Amino acid sequence: MAKLIKNLRTQEYFVNFVEMKSDWTIKRYNSEESAVWDRFAAESRQGTLLHMRGYMDYHSDRFADCSLMAFRKETLMALLPANIDSDGILHSHQGLTYGGWLTPFAHFDGSDMLDLFDAFHDWCRENAVGGVVYKPVPHIYHRLPAEEDIYALFRNGYEFKTVNLSSVIDMRCIPSFNTQQKRHFKKSLSMNPWVRETDDVEAFMDVLEECLRVRHDAAPVHSAEELRMLKQRFPEAIRLFVSGTGSDIEAEVCIYDCTGVAHCQYIATTEAGRANGSLTFLMQRLIADTFAGHRYFDFGTSNEDAGRILNSGLIHQKFGLGGRGVAYQQFSLRL
Repeated sequence: MAKLIKNLRTQEYFVNFVEMKSDWTIKRYNSEESAVWDRFAAESRQGTLLHMRGYMDYHSDRFADCSLMAFRKETLMALLPANIDSDGILHSHQGLTYGGWLTPFAHFDGSDMLDLFDAFHDWCRENAVGGVVYKPVPHIYHRLPAEEDIYALFRNGYEFKTVNLSSVIDMRCIPSFNTQQKRHFKKSLSMNPWVRETDDVEAFMDVLEECLRVRHDAAPVHSAEELRMLKQRFPEAIRLFVSGTGSDIEAEVCIYDCTGVAHCQYIATTEAGRANGSLTFLMQRLIADTFAGHRYFDFGTSNEDAGRILNSGLIHQKFGLGGRGVAYQQFSLRL
């Protein structure tokens, strides 16, 4: 029924299957169940590219996976992408922008979520988990409304840990560019700009790395090798777009195409691109043409220091392009 746990993080041995007093059972994911996991995630209310095992597992060397599968009377009803850190805290998931329980379209309501959280917390206590950091999927990624988990967080005493602010366009009601962005767009038009999609990951990363280093003293989350691997695994979901006014790349965007949301994973410009308005032209083409049929266009967050600092210049730029605020939230609970 339940196996002895010694060290969950090193996985020397652990409780793999714990039956609860209710109809719910929590089971730890193993790699042999990847096809089952991916099928459920793809058919869930809020699963995206980030929840596919081919994406989650690319950095498995950096995170001790502790993803969970929840069953009700032997029927798989929910998935939790998760890892556990060296302090015994379970995260959903540190390697992903958002995690949270993935739930089915039918036969699962707010009462079920409360029962699931009870079973989940019982599993955590049985496995010596000291606390939980929970990142729900932002509502813009939901195929159907799916915020039962946020209610369950409230009922179980979770506290806000972090809030990051993203800038999002509702494609059903697209705001116009502000005056500054209109000037950039007009200037770029006068210079015969071009836009194309590319598979040249190395050229894309060269521009990105230089931009982040010079402007933000930062580096990309992914290496060129990792991005190339992920793009090969998900060629229709990870797409690279570049633009310019001459022969060189002056602006570029990496788009994660996630269930009707075009998410800007990376945005970069060169000095010439900033002078020529190339990014504004590229964004206009992506919003008005390439991803016009999507529900949302997500420019991404504009925060530093775990949400405590808002980059006012960056969020002003995204606002000028039409982005409006959507919160990416994190909650925590000590057990």
